[in-house]
Amino acid sequence: MRLFVGLKTRHLAQKVFSPSAAVRWPRPLCTCSPAENKPHPSMLKHLTSKIKSTGPISVAEYMREVLTNPVTGYYVRNNMLGVEGDFITSPEISQMFGELIGVWIISEWMAAGHPEQVQIVELGPGKGSLTKDILRVLHQLRSVMGGASVSVHLVEVSPVLSALQAQALTGSESHVTTEGEEPVYRRGNTPDGLQVSWYKRIQDVPPGFSVHVAQEFFDALPIHKFQKTPRGWREVLVDIDPDRDEQLRFVLSPNATLASTTLIQPGERREHVEVCAEGGVVLQHLSKRISERGGAALIADYGHDGTKTDTFRGFKDHQLHDVLTSPGSADLTADVDFSYLRRCAGGVACVGPVSQNSFLRNMGIDARLQVLLKNCPDLASRCQLLRSYHTLMDPGQMGERFQFFGVLPLSRVQRPRPQTGLNLDKTQRPAPLPVAGFTELKYA
Repeated sequence: MRLFVGLKTRHLAQKVFSPSAAVRWPRPLCTCSPAENKPHPSMLKHLTSKIKSTGPISVAEYMREVLTNPVTGYYVRNNMLGVEGDFITSPEISQMFGELIGVWIISEWMAAGHPEQVQIVELGPGKGSLTKDILRVLHQLRSVMGGASVSVHLVEVSPVLSALQAQALTGSESHVTTEGEEPVYRRGNTPDGLQVSWYKRIQDVPPGFSVHVAQEFFDALPIHKFQKTPRGWREVLVDIDPDRDEQLRFVLSPNATLASTTLIQPGERREHVEVCAEGGVVLQHLSKRISERGGAALIADYGHDGTKTDTFRGFKDHQLHDVLTSPGSADLTADVDFSYLRRCAGGVACVGPVSQNSFLRNMGIDARLQVLLKNCPDLASRCQLLRSYHTLMDPGQMGERFQFFGVLPLSRVQRPRPQTGLNLDKTQRPAPLPVAGFTELKYA
C-alpha cells in the first residue's frame, strides 16, 4: 500500500537545493588466489605467520586484519575513494544524493517534535562529501531548524580518511586531540561554527537525540561464511595453499565451529550463507541509542533481504579483484543481509529495505533534477548532471543494487490505540507521519 508523505517533508524537498567511475558490483567467490598479482608482502607475511601459529582463520578474521589492522590495514593506509582510488560512492557521484539525505534528517527531526539538540552521526564518512552536503541543506533550512543546536559526530577508523574529512568539513579548523581526551581523537569546527568530533567506535559517541547515517558502511564489516554439507553446516576458513608459495586458499572447517553453531538460523534453506556478526552488534547499539534517546538511523548499502548466498568480493582500481590476492591492497566487501539486521534490532521499528531508485524518487529527486537542469549554465553541465542522475537511478547501475533501510523509535510508526471505557480526555493523538523516502511522495 502506498502512502502520502506529509506536506512539511514535501515543502522541504522543494525549498532546498548544484550538480557535483565505477561502482562495486557482485561477482562469484574464487576458491584460491591466482599467481599473476604479486602479494602485498607485509600483510601476507603477517597472515601466513598467524595461520602457521593458530591454524586456518575465519573469513571474518581475515577481513578484519586486511581492512583495519592498525599497521598495514587497507583502510588505515589508503585513500581508496574517488577516481584515483578503488571505488566511488553515491555522494561522490552527485550532491543530489546528500541533499536528499539532509532533507530526510530534517523530516525525522520534525517528526520527533523539534528536539532542541540534534547530533548528526555518520558511520564511515568516506571523504566527508555526504556530511558536507547534509550540512549545506541544514544551513539553507536554518529557518526551519529554528534555534536547534546541531553537532556532528563521525565514526572513522582511518587516519588518512579522517584528515580528508577534516579538510572538507572544517578546513584548517581541526586538530588531533591528546591521548587524555579519548575517545574523541580529532575535533574541529565548520565555517558555520558547528562542532565536529571523530571517534573510532559508535559506542563512544555521546548519548542524545541523534540521526545516524551509514552509507556503504555495513558492507565492509567482517563476515563469517558457511557452507551446508552432508555433515551439517561448516565454516569457510582461510588457509595457506600447500602447493603454491605465498598463496592463500579457502577451506572448510572439518568440524562445527562456535560461529557455525550460533549464527546459522534454524531451518535455513540456502546452501551458502554469509553472516556479519559485527554488523548485528552495531545495529543492536544503534537500536539501544534510538529506543532510549530518540532519533533514527538510515542505512544505505548494496544488499538483500536474506536471499543471496556468495557475495564476498574485492575491488582495486575500480575493477573486481580476487579477495585472496595481494591482501591489504584492495577493498573487501560483501552484500548486507538486511533480514539479519532486522533480527538483531530490538525495541525499535525497522522500515525497508527499498531500492535506492525508489527511495530517492520518493524523496523528490526528479523534481530536484528539473530545477538543476533549468539552472545549468551550459550543455556540458547538463550532460554531467544527467549522467550522475542515471548512475544513481538506473536499475542496471546503482538504482536497484543499493538499498535503504531505516531504524526508528517504535512510537514513530505506531498508531494510537483506540480509547475504551470512560475517558474524560477528549484530545486525539494524531497518527504518525509517514516515513519520508520509504513511502511515495505525492504533489498536490
